[in-house]
Amino acid sequence: MKLLLFDIDGTLVDCGGAGSRSLHISFAEMLGVHNAFEGISMAGKTDPQIIREALTKHSITHNGLIPKLLDIYITNLQSEIVKSDKRIMPGVKQALDAVTGRADDFLTGILTGNIETGARIKLNSFGLDGYFRTGAFGSDDEDRNRLLPFAVKRFKSLTGCEISSKDCIVIGDTPRDVECAKLHGAGCVAVATGPYTFEELVDAGADSVFKTLENTSAFMDAINSL
Repeated sequence: MKLLLFDIDGTLVDCGGAGSRSLHISFAEMLGVHNAFEGISMAGKTDPQIIREALTKHSITHNGLIPKLLDIYITNLQSEIVKSDKRIMPGVKQALDAVTGRADDFLTGILTGNIETGARIKLNSFGLDGYFRTGAFGSDDEDRNRLLPFAVKRFKSLTGCEISSKDCIVIGDTPRDVECAKLHGAGCVAVATGPYTFEELVDAGADSVFKTLENTSAFMDAINSL
């Protein structure tokens, strides 16, 4: 039994900037800081990490602010996700149908920097939430590299299956996804539908790299081989 852990933004979906807009709006509303995240790369990071970096950039004391900002962010995300020119990434629905059709071989979960409430808002807006019973989220730990064990523990509790980190395959679109997988001895399939190129993901050390997930057969071959 393999546990497939999918990233969300850039891997499964493109939310049309709803997340970043919601963060900008939240900083402006609560702190009066506009364009707070300008120059801050968000790809592959957790929501709390991104907020902490913005607070540091603007010399604002962190104490107690991150949870409050996350609450405001969620309120804004619920509005912004509706306005967004969003899309499911190519081949994702077919890939998810293929793996969930082999329930004896694969479990499907999430490993994302989004806090769980934000992750569910995003997935629900695309009708994808039903594919993922649980996973690991930015609300579990600010450090993405510590997230994978949360997903393993939850799936072991949920299914009763003996799952280890070596039974996991991370599917993501950034070098941070690759790093997170490799630190725990997990496999990694990378897809260049986010901000990083095919070549950059190869250089990051992913086991397999795809330009998109449109070739369902090749994707299935890749995860079967790990």
